[in-house]
Amino acid sequence: MNDPRRDPKRYPDRNVLGQPLASCSTEPITGFFRDGCCGSSPEDRGMHTVCAVMTAEFLIFSKASGNDLSTPRPEYQFTGLLPGHRWCVCAQRWKHAVDSGVVAPVHLEATHEMVLELIPLEVLLKHATGLAVA
Repeated sequence: MNDPRRDPKRYPDRNVLGQPLASCSTEPITGFFRDGCCGSSPEDRGMHTVCAVMTAEFLIFSKASGNDLSTPRPEYQFTGLLPGHRWCVCAQRWKHAVDSGVVAPVHLEATHEMVLELIPLEVLLKHATGLAVA
């Protein structure tokens, strides 16, 4: 079986906390590699590396910004996202939403460390979900 997580072109699977990258979602299946993780590679031009928990507001914002994540697309085996689903979103799109006052909470353990090149950890921590920060 060909494991996409062993692809030599893939960036190391580390999260923003410096730990191994956790799964974001397998139902629905997410990730650039469609393996449930927000891993990345040079081929991922969109940098689908933020594991975000969808909210109705974020889905509306995303659709209005040209990225409709809520409409089912059976031709791509995509059922459409609902509030509460986790999804690997583009780092730039998530940042644009936050800068516009629209927040989709972030699952830090499943958000790739590459995000830190664009979004400071402090911003991610402010919008984190599912993490007990000591």
